Amino acid sequence: MQLHFTKMEGLGNDYIYFDGINQEIPMDKEFITKISDRHFGIGSDGMIVILPSDKYDFKMRMFNLDGSEAMMCGNGIRCFAKFIYDHQLSDKRVLKVETKSGLRVVELLFKDDKCVGAKVDMGKPILTCKDIPCTYDSETMINEVVTIGDHDYPLTTISMGNPHAIVYVDDVKNLPIEKIGPLFEKHERFPNRVNTEFVKVLDRNTVEMRVWERGSGETLACGTGACATAVAAVLNGHCNGEILIHLLGGDLKIEWDKETNHVFMTGPAAISFEGEINL
Repeated sequence: MQLHFTKMEGLGNDYIYFDGINQEIPMDKEFITKISDRHFGIGSDGMIVILPSDKYDFKMRMFNLDGSEAMMCGNGIRCFAKFIYDHQLSDKRVLKVETKSGLRVVELLFKDDKCVGAKVDMGKPILTCKDIPCTYDSETMINEVVTIGDHDYPLTTISMGNPHAIVYVDDVKNLPIEKIGPLFEKHERFPNRVNTEFVKVLDRNTVEMRVWERGSGETLACGTGACATAVAAVLNGHCNGEILIHLLGGDLKIEWDKETNHVFMTGPAAISFEGEINL
């Protein structure tokens, strides 16, 4: 049996996309880890499948590099929406997408009639520790010191449908992320593991960050992480509500609308290549 796939990326955060409406897609760990392997497979940060939804226009299922299923992916959902439009699964330019984190509304962006990206309503940030989840004595964890490894770090924890810990550092570029990233990911305070953003504030409207994602390691970009970083920057008094996030793969524009308490993410989406694999 042959399966058609499309390799797509949002700021270098790349996934293998499958049309799960017109073909049956395996979603087991062995299949996902095999195709995601950058040496022996197609190579990616994971797999995303387009499925029908009983509630909204489409349903997104997303899997990490290690085969674990994720709740949401900000870069992934922009490419998800572009896939739908480019493959003529819908001609809508605003899509309602069902995710494991709930409804996400995606507005496609065009240049010369070509879909080049999207603006996504990422919903409301979750600040209560029990809902993130993280174990802490207070209701929220905003700039609270936590010992990780041999060092104390002031952490701000936020969920954008998946858990994030934001820590501010003086030097993002030379950070030993391969060494300290796993210590954050698997820390006992985070029962479901955690994505960690290492952030340097540049000015009131600009930050730079690197991200260590649970189940995938360091990636070039993380949309939900950028949203959590923007919210944390406002909560800690570093930035205003509209923030440009510099990631290794490029830039995302994040806006936290205080009136609606919704976070909006704007960024690109692109096709790398398409192909077929034999099962």
